Amino acid sequence: MEKDVLNKVTVGINSVIETNVKEKDSAKNYASGAVDVLSTPALIGYIECAAKDAVDLHLPTGYTTVGTRLDVKHLAATPIGMKIRAVAELIEVDGRRLVFKVEAYDEVEKIMEGIHERYIVNVEKFMSKVNDKK
Repeated sequence: MEKDVLNKVTVGINSVIETNVKEKDSAKNYASGAVDVLSTPALIGYIECAAKDAVDLHLPTGYTTVGTRLDVKHLAATPIGMKIRAVAELIEVDGRRLVFKVEAYDEVEKIMEGIHERYIVNVEKFMSKVNDKK
């Protein structure tokens, strides 16, 4: 990948996702629990989306990022219907490897915190390698 592409992806870029928790986001729906609260897998999806969105605008057509590592703590339960905010801030760039500080909040408190790692990939090359597995 060209260096000028990487130069556009700089520490400090960030993104925020805000949404209301829906039934589809529940622990019951994900089979990750037996209660009607925001599930950890759904919240992780919002965190990953925020990180991806932070970088997307800085990449040329044909490139994206893929998640490779996640180390988070789900700190508090959030009821269905409550608004949440997922925040991702790029804190380290090491070639194609990107490290994000991630946090999430509901209307009352911080509900998740941690680190998320993504890699910049060429979509065509990435999918060709994946499809070779078939």
